[in-house]
Amino acid sequence: MKLPKFILVLTALIFLLFVACSNETNNQRSASVIPAVEVVQAQFGGLPLEERLNGIVRAANQVDIYPRISAPVEEIYVQNGDQVNRGEALIRLRDTEYRERLRQAEASLRINIAQRRQAQAALGEIESQLRRERILAERDLSSQMEIEQLEARLESAEASVELANAQVEQAQSNVYEQNEALEQTIIRAPVSGTVGQRNAEIGMQVNGNSRLFTIGDLTRSRITINLTERMLGYIRTGHNVRIFSENIPDTILSAQLSRISPFLGIGSFSTEAEIDIDNEDGLLLPGMFVTVDVLYGESEQTTIIPLSAIYRHPQTGETGVYVASSFGMESDAIEELESNGGSGTLSNPTDIEFRTVEVVARGRDAAGVDGIRSGDWVVTVGHNLLVRDDSGQARVRPSSWQSIMEIQRLQPHDLLREIMNDNVVERQQPDTSIQN
Repeated sequence: MKLPKFILVLTALIFLLFVACSNETNNQRSASVIPAVEVVQAQFGGLPLEERLNGIVRAANQVDIYPRISAPVEEIYVQNGDQVNRGEALIRLRDTEYRERLRQAEASLRINIAQRRQAQAALGEIESQLRRERILAERDLSSQMEIEQLEARLESAEASVELANAQVEQAQSNVYEQNEALEQTIIRAPVSGTVGQRNAEIGMQVNGNSRLFTIGDLTRSRITINLTERMLGYIRTGHNVRIFSENIPDTILSAQLSRISPFLGIGSFSTEAEIDIDNEDGLLLPGMFVTVDVLYGESEQTTIIPLSAIYRHPQTGETGVYVASSFGMESDAIEELESNGGSGTLSNPTDIEFRTVEVVARGRDAAGVDGIRSGDWVVTVGHNLLVRDDSGQARVRPSSWQSIMEIQRLQPHDLLREIMNDNVVERQQPDTSIQN
C-alpha cells in the first residue's frame, strides 16, 4: 500500500530532528569531558632576582622620652600629635625636694670654702714663724729643734690646705649634680618632631623606667629588615627595594637599601638593614608592618614562565609543564590581551603535552627554565584535570601575564574571597538559558 505523501514528509522530518538532537547531545557530552585550562605565553628575558622580607616602620630620629629622676608630674605642656622643636619643654616634675638639696649643697660649699681659708691662714702663719726662726738660727739665737718642729707643723698645715681644697671640689661637684637634677625636673624634647604615645598624667609618680612620650619626624621614615647570613653574600647597600602593605592598597613605594649592620646576632645568625624613605604623604606610620622586596639583580636571559605553570607529575614524579602544542594566537590578539590585562575566551579542543623542564633561576613570581621555547603556551591553572584526562586535548583560555601574577600574589583567604564574590555575581545574573 502506498503511504500518503504527507506521512512520508512527516516521518523524514522526525528522523532529521532525532539525528540533530543526537548529534547535539553527543557534542555536548564530548565537550563536557574535555578539560578547560588557563594558559599563558612563555617569554624570553632576564628574571628579576629579589628577596621578600618583612619590615617594621619607625619615624626618623624616633626616640622614647624617659625621665632621669624620680618625682611626681606637676604640669604637661604637650599632647599627642603636637609638633615640638628640640629643647622645648614637655613636662615639669615637682622640684621642691631638688631645690632643697641644691640649697643644702650650696651651703656645704660655702662651709668648705671658709674652712679652706682657715687652713690657708694657718699655713701662712706657720710659714712666717719658720722664716723668723731661720733668721734667728743664723744669729745663733734659735735652736735647730725649734726649726724642725716648725717644719713639721708646716707639713701638717699644707696637708690641711690640700684636704680643704679637695673638700671644696667635692662640694662644688655636689652643687653641680644637684643643679643638674633640678634642671631635669623640666623634661625637654631631645629632637624636633611629632609627639605620640603619651603615657603621662598629672600627679603620677615617674622614674627612670617610665616612658612618657615618643617623638619622631613623621615626614621621613626608617624601615628595619632582617638579613640572614646567606643574604649578606648578595645583598648590598644601594640595592633598590619595593615597599607595600595591605594597609596601603594599590600603593608601592620605591627606595634603596641605606645601610647594613656588619654584626650578626648571637644565635640568630642574622643582622639588621635599614631603609630611609621620604614620608611626606604620611602613608607609613611608626610601628607598621610592611613587606619589602629587595631587588638584587637579574638572571641570565632564558625562557620565563609563571611559577604556577611548573607542575610535578604525580605519576612519574617529573617536574615539567603542560604545553598547548597546537594552540596559537595572532600577534595583535596577544598584544590586546596583555594590554587589557585579562583573559580570552575558551578555544576549541587543542593538543596538550607534558614536557619536562629544568629550573635554572627562580624568582618570587616566575622562573627561568630550559626545555621549552619562548612563545609556547603553558598551562597555569587546571593541571589536575589534565592528569585525570588521557585524551591529550583540552580547551584553553589564554590569559595575560598581569592577571596570572595577580592570582599568584593572592593569599589563600583573598583567593577564596574572590571566588565567593564571583559566585555571588553569577547567582545575581538572570538565567537566560531557561528563557531561551
